[in-house]
Amino acid sequence: MTSILRPSLVLFALLSALTGIVYPLAVTGVAQAAFPQQAAGSLIVRDGVTVGSALIGQNFSDPAHFWGRPSATAPMPNNAAASGGANQGPLNPALVEAVKARIEALRAADPGNTVPVPVDLVTTSASGLDPDISPAAAHYQAPRVARLRKLPLETVERLIEAHTEGPLWGLLGEQRVNVLALNLALDAQPAP
Repeated sequence: MTSILRPSLVLFALLSALTGIVYPLAVTGVAQAAFPQQAAGSLIVRDGVTVGSALIGQNFSDPAHFWGRPSATAPMPNNAAASGGANQGPLNPALVEAVKARIEALRAADPGNTVPVPVDLVTTSASGLDPDISPAAAHYQAPRVARLRKLPLETVERLIEAHTEGPLWGLLGEQRVNVLALNLALDAQPAP
């Protein structure tokens, strides 16, 4: 029995050390050397203060800021510790009511805007943490933001264009606008 138990325990300890200590340290070291910004969480720092991550959405409710996608995380929106979607299908009455309420909130914030509301402003993402919106969603909100900030609409539209990212490697995904980066650029604009 000892002839079988001892090699098994040694192999268990060796593999545990290899897969639980050596491999994670090696992967972390390579990631920090090759991709230091991403390995640190893609944090955005302004004036020495971390204001968020480029990878996790934030809940902007001020009408003078661009709003991101709704979040279904609990107990608060964009809770990275509770990533997950609403799991409501298109025939679920709760989803239909939530979308209607979101459309009403967008219309109330900008009553003069009669353009159709982009779908990503009224539906949650699968993770509930999406930091990006479509360029259409940003352009939809541009008149409201420009009016409330007393900025020319052209200035706000240029900011959107400057913060529109293309598909990954030119192939994967759609164009997108990072809401936090756009709002930070908006806040950096000189007062009119």
